[in-house]
Amino acid sequence: MPRSVSPVVLPRWRDPEDVFAALYATAPHAFWLDAGADSPSGWSYLGTGIPADAEAPLSMDAAHPVAHDATGPAFRGGWVGWVSYEGVPTWLRVEEMLAFDHAARRVWAFSTAGSAEDLARAADAAPTAPTVPEAEPRGVASGRHTPEEYAELIAACRERIADGDAYQLCLTTRFRLAGAVDALPAFRRLRRHASSHHAAFLRQGEVTLVSASPERFLDVRGGRVPTHPIKGTRPRHPDPELDRALAEELRTDAKERAENVMIVDLMRNDLSRVCEPSSVGVDRLLDVETYPTVHQLVSEVSGTLRPGTAIGDLLTATFPAGSMTGAPKASAMGILAGLEGAPRGVYSGAFGWVGDDGSADLAMVIRSIVVEPDATWVGAGGGITWRSVAASEVAEVGIKARAPLAAIGAVVPAGW
Repeated sequence: MPRSVSPVVLPRWRDPEDVFAALYATAPHAFWLDAGADSPSGWSYLGTGIPADAEAPLSMDAAHPVAHDATGPAFRGGWVGWVSYEGVPTWLRVEEMLAFDHAARRVWAFSTAGSAEDLARAADAAPTAPTVPEAEPRGVASGRHTPEEYAELIAACRERIADGDAYQLCLTTRFRLAGAVDALPAFRRLRRHASSHHAAFLRQGEVTLVSASPERFLDVRGGRVPTHPIKGTRPRHPDPELDRALAEELRTDAKERAENVMIVDLMRNDLSRVCEPSSVGVDRLLDVETYPTVHQLVSEVSGTLRPGTAIGDLLTATFPAGSMTGAPKASAMGILAGLEGAPRGVYSGAFGWVGDDGSADLAMVIRSIVVEPDATWVGAGGGITWRSVAASEVAEVGIKARAPLAAIGAVVPAGW
């Protein structure tokens, strides 16, 4: 979709859920990048596209300053998709799209496949989507590892850390549910119970990525790029006093703070490869962010890209994100490949959009579901340091996997 396409503004606000259900629920290639249910801010983008040359978005100049109407969407056309942990990209070239400004309560329609006016009229006329019911119980998901096996892998991580091969290792596993799953109701349930500012429903053919990710990876605007690493998790509690205590425990936990700072240092190093000298800095350090099911310990690092830096150059320098590898990155990835014993696939990668102007907004593939024709996968993991306690790390995996599995009617195996 070229930047010259003129958008049409809808006459009123519409809920993205209603519009997607009416227009794109059965489209073979569709996307819904969501700012969250009832979000008072942020942008949602939804529409359709066609499978694209996987390398095309990577050539876009990410360091080129661009000027948009401040009241309009940053994303006005380009590509939507994901890059797997192993670096395999999957993109759709946008053909038509609706952009929702949650703060201003305005909606824009864009189209190269037809008429933006027709698209705006169809979106405006979309009926309210029926409430999606809770998932039918599907039983216990099968784990790639048992809790006992995962504890043994944690011990192996600690041995490698003691040997000086790494400072931190992000050890992961996955849970599988056999049989077919309807991905859109699963996303609507996940959105309802675990809403996040970077959620997504991305369908390309027979594979659909469903996510309620709280971790923004790269936000590229006018040559400036922040990253928001997350390391440190605590569950929410229904009792407000106990919930505040869990958040404070996370904020002050020495292991979690050290883990977060290590990844902040790694991301500073990664960004320095493609950013102007002395422009890389830490904007936020060790903030607790609260989501419907968890508290997270979040920091922010940013820098100014050197002229001529392409999206591909930026990803080469920063991907996979340090929060999903550990540190040092190259050593950590090699160790984890041996311990985990199988590829991660889409989980631990990144998803989002890349614009025709070189801007981009990519989030981490965590708190996510990968739906295939005959099976559905949920990945989960956590950062291991020398101070890690196996029982706590095993429990954290269960905390992270529960909400995505519940959206498809499954539960974690006993012991997680």
